[in-house]
Amino acid sequence: MNEPTLPAPLAQSLDTAPVVPVEPYAPAPAAVKLAAERGPVVWVPDAYGRMVPMPKHLAPPPMVRPEPRDLTPLPLLDPLAQRLVGAGIGGGALAAGVGYGIGEAINALAGLGSGALVWIALAVLAWRTPARAMTGARGSTVHIRKAVIKRSHFNG
Repeated sequence: MNEPTLPAPLAQSLDTAPVVPVEPYAPAPAAVKLAAERGPVVWVPDAYGRMVPMPKHLAPPPMVRPEPRDLTPLPLLDPLAQRLVGAGIGGGALAAGVGYGIGEAINALAGLGSGALVWIALAVLAWRTPARAMTGARGSTVHIRKAVIKRSHFNG
């Protein structure tokens, strides 16, 4: 009477359960591999970052360490580029100045040829011409002196 009783559905499921033999589990025999028979093992990281053992002949080659980078700060502007730009600006200013000077000299010569030379020729011609040819007289000079004297009297 003191035996525990199971509910009816559970007791029914136990009656239909397959019967499992009670013999101990015997694993199948396997070949034993001795440590001396295998090659060296290295530990490499897997895809998840865990270290896993791998035969050395299957391991990937080690990464070649890159050369250290030179991290010294560079100048803001390259000194050679500064010299080239300075030479270009100086050469351009020199060419502009020379061109302007040559242009001014050519303009002066053109003005001299057209206007100033005519005036110089007239001045030389007037200087070389005798005085009597300009006045039309025989060469005598007459000085005319005319004095006008006006007197006003106001008797008022």
